[in-house]
Amino acid sequence: MKRRLLAAALAVGLAAGLAACTSPNDDLAGQYREGDNKGFISGDGTVTEIPAADRGEPLEFTGTAVDGSAISSADYAGQVLVLNFWYAQCGPCRAEAPLLEQVYTDTQAVGADFLGINIYDGPEQAGSFEQTYGITYPSLLMQGDGDLKLALAASASVQAAPTTLVLDTEGRVSARIVGQLRDAGILRALVEDAASAGVS
Repeated sequence: MKRRLLAAALAVGLAAGLAACTSPNDDLAGQYREGDNKGFISGDGTVTEIPAADRGEPLEFTGTAVDGSAISSADYAGQVLVLNFWYAQCGPCRAEAPLLEQVYTDTQAVGADFLGINIYDGPEQAGSFEQTYGITYPSLLMQGDGDLKLALAASASVQAAPTTLVLDTEGRVSARIVGQLRDAGILRALVEDAASAGVS
């Protein structure tokens, strides 16, 4: 009986969380500040390109990678940078992982780089995911890092996991994919467009 009541309570809580998170006006900045994981649901893969005049300020952040090293936005100055927000138990994150690695490899020639942002896991779980799916670019650990959460929440509206941001050579968000990446060609084109736009 207790088990049935607990299961019912969890189901109601999950339904309420999903309903709240699918609001078109939802902003995860508050949830980042609270350390709340309930907003991380899969989007539909919507791609949005942002005109140069509307890109706002560059993202500036510092964090700790899965291997314990320090990484900051300054390390990627002048480069196109792809940020992918993920966590290990996210099914769409697992499905898109090989595509991300493929585009990472394909776009190194144009000076692009990739950085994961793990929103929930500790180093062991995140490291296991990277090994399992052959991810060779680093990821920062967001869980427990209030400064990283605030830096990214203030500058980017991340509405679902996975979410992928393409930053231009000035560090501004030039494109956003909310939800699972379905085709490597889509992200490759976004990265190459951002790289070519940065060539004077």
